[in-house]
Amino acid sequence: MMHRRLHGHARPGRFDRNLVVIGGGSAGLVSAYIAAALKARVTLVEKDRMGGDCLNTGCVPSKALLRSADFARQIQRAPDLGFRSIQADFDLKDIMQRVQRVVRTIEPHDSAERYTRLGVECLHGAARITSPWRVEVEDKALTTRNIILATGARPFVPALQGIEHSGYLTSDTIWQVREHPGRLLVLGGGPIGCEMAQAFARLGSRVVLVEMLPRILPREDEDVSSRLAVRLAAEGVELRTGYRVLRFERDDGSRRAICVHRKQEVAIEFDTVLVAIGRRPDTEDLGLDAAGVELTEGGTVRVDDTLRTTCPTIYACGDVAGPYQFTHTASHQAWYATVNALLGGIKRFRVDYSVIPWATFTDPEVARVGLNEQEAKEKGIPHEVTTYDIADLDRAITDEAAEGMVKVLTPPGRDRILGATIVGSHAGELIAEYVLAMKHGLGLKKILGTIHVYPTLMEANRFAAGNWRRAHTPGGLLRWVERFHRWRRGG
Repeated sequence: MMHRRLHGHARPGRFDRNLVVIGGGSAGLVSAYIAAALKARVTLVEKDRMGGDCLNTGCVPSKALLRSADFARQIQRAPDLGFRSIQADFDLKDIMQRVQRVVRTIEPHDSAERYTRLGVECLHGAARITSPWRVEVEDKALTTRNIILATGARPFVPALQGIEHSGYLTSDTIWQVREHPGRLLVLGGGPIGCEMAQAFARLGSRVVLVEMLPRILPREDEDVSSRLAVRLAAEGVELRTGYRVLRFERDDGSRRAICVHRKQEVAIEFDTVLVAIGRRPDTEDLGLDAAGVELTEGGTVRVDDTLRTTCPTIYACGDVAGPYQFTHTASHQAWYATVNALLGGIKRFRVDYSVIPWATFTDPEVARVGLNEQEAKEKGIPHEVTTYDIADLDRAITDEAAEGMVKVLTPPGRDRILGATIVGSHAGELIAEYVLAMKHGLGLKKILGTIHVYPTLMEANRFAAGNWRRAHTPGGLLRWVERFHRWRRGG
């Protein structure tokens, strides 16, 4: 039974709404959609632009930019495809305008008009929680049985000396650029940093990527990140791993980042700097204290395995809740948060993180689901590793994309998939077969026994399964079969 008082606040006798969702990004939109589909009265509050980071500053604009950069790269590789030469004339302003055109084309999918037609009340303004059952939006007070926090995250900018005078950009503001960035310094060797470094290098910038750790993509296995590092370097990206930025300096129109590397200070000059070293949950000015909503040490909203916060009427999903910062996990969490908020008195569902895929959309792409080698070793999980080199794949050869690998982890002697990593062209698409297999308990023998169209990149998954099968064919059986065939020949 619902408490009559929570954190000193009296529960209202009646409610205007079943649910108020704060945040109109991926998690909030899906939450509102599900609530409306369940015939609940739901209000969605967004203080900025509907669609959140994914539509406006994240997934959509970045992939649009990467597509243009990929086209520039294809022109540069014309001789590989049998063309003597191809020339292209472009202005970055036109490319960035195209990026915004793509955003505007997708924008109606996340618009207030669309969600209003679906039965969601959409309000524009800053929301503040004043009690476990009350949200204020500008001068309007909303009473609700439950609240979902889906406020997302924003780029983290470190408090480095001189950074305020560096003219720095983030993944939020880089889309405002219309002039060529010239010498571009990228801080951070994670997915965003690597994607943007490669894209702008392909569009003519002199790019230096600085990463404090010994290698880029530190969450991936070393052989995976090293493959991408080789490609980035080949395309002109100067990688400075093991460098830590100390401060920024500016004089006579010159801008420099002063870094420390092996105890020595090193100056890196730049025209433009992109800070891409992570994102912080957006929890400020929400009034969380009033409802007794606690945060973790990492700054995310503390939630249990049903996505309920420390206030029993409030749930959270998406980047503000963690532990993942992907659009697809935000949507995944939104289902659990919404159903538990609306129907938790009947049945509660524990969020399932057992099969979470993701991809870094560099070239080659890096995609993963489940465990990789370094995680398995850290957790002490016994495993075997099976690989397949995409350099041998017919379709990859015809596409001039014969680069990368499929890497699968299985328990010793068994074909159950613990995790898979793919490096190569369209890896983000190819990983789906392993996601499906892991979700539904299908092993490598099932993948091997499935017909794959020839010639396709998808065959790489079957060949990886074939490599596992060959490594686990009983030697005694093969010797018996050899003797059997000798006998059949009359020998």
